[in-house]
Amino acid sequence: MFDALTDRLTEAFRRISTKGKLTAADVEAGLREVRLALLEADVHFRVARDFIERVRTRAVGEEVLGSLTPGQQVVTIVHEELVGLLGGETQRLTYEPRPPTVVMTVGLQGSGKTTTAIKLALLVRREGHRPLVVAADLHRPAAIDQLEQLGRASDVAVVRPAGVPTDLPAATVAVCRAGLEEAQRRGADVVILDTAGRLQLDPVMQDELDRVRQAVPVHHALLVVDAMSGQEAVNVATVFKERSQVTGAVLTKLDGDARGGAALSMRAATGLPILYCGIGERPQDLEPFHPDRMARRILGMGDVLTLAERALEQGDRDVQAQVEERMLAGRLTLDDFVAQLRQLRRMGSMASVLGMLPGGRQLIKSGGAELPDDRQLGRMEAIVLSMTPAERRRPEIVDASRRRRIASGSGTAPADVSRLLKGFGQLQGLMRGLGAGGGRRGMAERLLRGSIPGLPPGALRG
Repeated sequence: MFDALTDRLTEAFRRISTKGKLTAADVEAGLREVRLALLEADVHFRVARDFIERVRTRAVGEEVLGSLTPGQQVVTIVHEELVGLLGGETQRLTYEPRPPTVVMTVGLQGSGKTTTAIKLALLVRREGHRPLVVAADLHRPAAIDQLEQLGRASDVAVVRPAGVPTDLPAATVAVCRAGLEEAQRRGADVVILDTAGRLQLDPVMQDELDRVRQAVPVHHALLVVDAMSGQEAVNVATVFKERSQVTGAVLTKLDGDARGGAALSMRAATGLPILYCGIGERPQDLEPFHPDRMARRILGMGDVLTLAERALEQGDRDVQAQVEERMLAGRLTLDDFVAQLRQLRRMGSMASVLGMLPGGRQLIKSGGAELPDDRQLGRMEAIVLSMTPAERRRPEIVDASRRRRIASGSGTAPADVSRLLKGFGQLQGLMRGLGAGGGRRGMAERLLRGSIPGLPPGALRG
C-alpha cells in the first residue's frame, strides 16, 4: 500500500543524506518533498501540515544542523514523528477478568466487517482464548450464511438467529443476548458481535447499536474501515466515534494498492487507535498494528520483526528443528526442500517477504533480486512432487530419461528440472561445508556473501 509513498520519501532523504552539511534551506526543500509525498498519499491536509511543522521545529535546531550526520538525524526525526502520527505504542484488545469479553464490530458496507469478525476470532484463539461469533447482521441478505461458511472453513463457532426476524432492532438485540447465553453454555470467553453495516450512518442504525449496547455489556466496539477509502475513512471514523462510542479501529485491505492516507490520518485526525490491520484475504491475515514497525516500512527500513513472527506462526517448530538438524548434517532431502517452499509461500509473496528486509524494496526496484514469483515457486513444488520417493531422497539418480518424465508430470521443461536439481545440489554442498565446521555463524557468513540457497538467479525463469 505504501509503495509510492516509500519511493517518494526515499528519494527525498537520499538528497538530504548526500550532503555533508545541511542548511535550513536544505531541510526546508526536503520537507517540501515530504509534504508533497504525504498529500499524494491522500493524507489529510491538516495532518500533513501539522506533521511537517513538528519535524521542521526539531530538524532546524543547531543540534541537527551542526552534527556530523545531519541527514541521518533528519530521517530519525521523521521516523519518530511517524511513529507518533500512527499512534505511538502498540495497542490490542484487553480481556475481562470475568469472561466473556464482548467485542462488537461496526462499519459501513463493503469494509470487510464480516470477514474481519472471523479473522479476529482466529487471532484471539491464537492468543489462547475461546471465541464465539454471533451473526447479528440481520439487514444484509445472505450475511448470516456468509458468516457461517467462513466460520466452518476456519473451525470458528458461529451463532445464528432462530427464525425470520420482523422487528429488526429488537431481533438484533435478541440475537446478541442469545449469543451471550450460548457463550456461557459453551465456555467461550470472547464473544464477537458482527452487526449490520450501512451505506451511511443513519438514525436506524444508530438506534440499533444503542439498543445492543444497553442490552449487552460491550467491552470493545471496533470500527472496521477500508484502508483504500483514503480521507473518507477519517470522516467515517469521526462520525462513528461521536455517535457510536467506538474504542478502536481495524484497517482492512492494507495489502491493496491504495495510497495509505487512512492509516496515516486516522489516529491524528480522530484520536481513534488502530488495533489491527488486514493484510490479505486469508482467514489468518490479520495482524496487530505496530506503529513503529509500520513507520519503518514506510521509510523503507524493513520490518524484520513481523517477518520473524510470521515465520514462527506459519512453521512447525518440531519440523523446523528436524530440518535444521538434517541440514547441518548434510542430509537434506527434496522433501525437506518442498516443505520449506510451502512455508515460504504461506508467509506471503516473495516481493512482500523481501520488502520486509532492510533495503529489500530498493533491491527489487533495481532488478538486482532475480527471485521466483509465487507461480514459479508453485512450479518448483510441482517438479519435486512429480519425483518418486527414491528420487527425492537421492536426486543424483535422476538421469535424462527421468528428467523428461518429471518435466512431463509437472508441466515444465527438462531444463527447469535440471536447474532445480543444480540449485539443490549447491544447497547440499553448502550444508556439508557447515557440518565440517563453522555452524550457524558460518552459514550466516556464506548467505551474506551469496544468494538464497536453492534459488539460483534465473531459476525457472519465464
